[in-house]
Amino acid sequence: MIAAAADVEPADAEWLHQLVGDWQVVADLAFADLVLWLPTDDGSFVVAAHCRPSTAGTVHYDDIVGDTPTEPRRQLMNQTLLDRGIHLRAEHDGERGLREVVIPVVHDGRAVAVLTRESALPTSRVPSRLEISYMEIADVLCAMMSRGEFPQPAPTGSRRGAPRVGDGLVRLDAEGRVLYASPNAVSNFHRLGVIGELKGAVLAELVTALLEEHTNVDEALAVVVMGRAPWRTDIEARGVALSLRAVPLLDRGERSGALLLCRDVTEVRRRERELLTKDATIREIHHRVKNNLQTVSALLRLQARRSPNEETRAALGEATRRVATIALVHETLSQNLDEVVNFDEVFGRALRLAADVASPDSSVRTVVEGTFGAVGAEAATALAVVLTELVTNAVEHGLQSRSGTVTVTAERDGLELTVRVADDGVGLEQGKVLTGLGTQIVSTIVTNELHGSIHWAPRPEGGTEVVLHAHLGQARPKGARG
Repeated sequence: MIAAAADVEPADAEWLHQLVGDWQVVADLAFADLVLWLPTDDGSFVVAAHCRPSTAGTVHYDDIVGDTPTEPRRQLMNQTLLDRGIHLRAEHDGERGLREVVIPVVHDGRAVAVLTRESALPTSRVPSRLEISYMEIADVLCAMMSRGEFPQPAPTGSRRGAPRVGDGLVRLDAEGRVLYASPNAVSNFHRLGVIGELKGAVLAELVTALLEEHTNVDEALAVVVMGRAPWRTDIEARGVALSLRAVPLLDRGERSGALLLCRDVTEVRRRERELLTKDATIREIHHRVKNNLQTVSALLRLQARRSPNEETRAALGEATRRVATIALVHETLSQNLDEVVNFDEVFGRALRLAADVASPDSSVRTVVEGTFGAVGAEAATALAVVLTELVTNAVEHGLQSRSGTVTVTAERDGLELTVRVADDGVGLEQGKVLTGLGTQIVSTIVTNELHGSIHWAPRPEGGTEVVLHAHLGQARPKGARG
């Protein structure tokens, strides 16, 4: 929707994207829907984004992106853009009352958009201490927004396990002293080992006392627990892990305190460590399989050299090449963090091996066109064996081990792969296709493991072309192994 707005500079658009990426915190603190309005060329506004709170019910059950304001709202929004002030408005829609706070979104000293904070009109019920504290912090963040001090730079580190308002909230003053801690935050720090009241204590001192000797401590920890920078960090003690995120609260450039969000991520971190251990184990298995296959390949090569029979030596040589091709795939998998390989890299090495083994004394040129992309482990092994076999057959039978060119063309469309292997050799001999062991191996693998088809055909300009269609299947994401 930003493209439909008038005169939105790229820097302003990026600022608005950052705001939308981090405004869930404000919506949860304010117990209100947040609606971002962008000015349009005709002097009106259009809804570019909408955020519902997770701490209260929404006032908009339908999708409102793309809506335009009523005339009274449009006038108030224009006034907000001009004076860059925060305005309050209330309206009654039938039986429902709506309280609306209109806030300018300021960037580089200019109001570039308007944000409305919309909630149901309050009832006669007395708000709790938690609600009052949340609303106070929401007011501070909205005031920062009107001065161009929010959003802040995205917190460093992964968003996995990022704390939310409902997970636990601590408000600090400028000296890092706790002004308020939500019940969930109190529980989180008690599990970590903090004894007694949080309110009134300097959080950095409490956390420092929990750190065990000879433990690795994130250098950002001190900055986060003092609320001096919008960073994220983790702290672990007594087998409990907390994820912390600081949001400095500013007043015209001066830090007046901080909002600290915390979440117990003990189980998340435990699962991450299990996945790392599992990944390391799988990579070690691939490494050992590769070593064993290389040993088998070396034994076959040694046996071929000692055999007096030419036909036996040729058969053992073909078996050596096939085993070495499979070993290449396992070597690549042993270096990856997941069960996906860059098949262009694997095939490049397998192609050189196939051409050199099939025709060591001639100058056969191999050309690869297109890309294979990432291929799952199961399909990669089958595909490598098939393509190596096809290139070897093209060199040995198509070119008859003389000079020539073998061209491999790959066309990838999602999970579908089409590969053409063409040579400029003597062409097909009548009745020879599908009679050799290598060709039978290829046909079986293509049908049973790649769930595809393959056919051979003569080229009009001379030589043979093999067309392979394969369905690569869905590569399993990291961590989804059984």
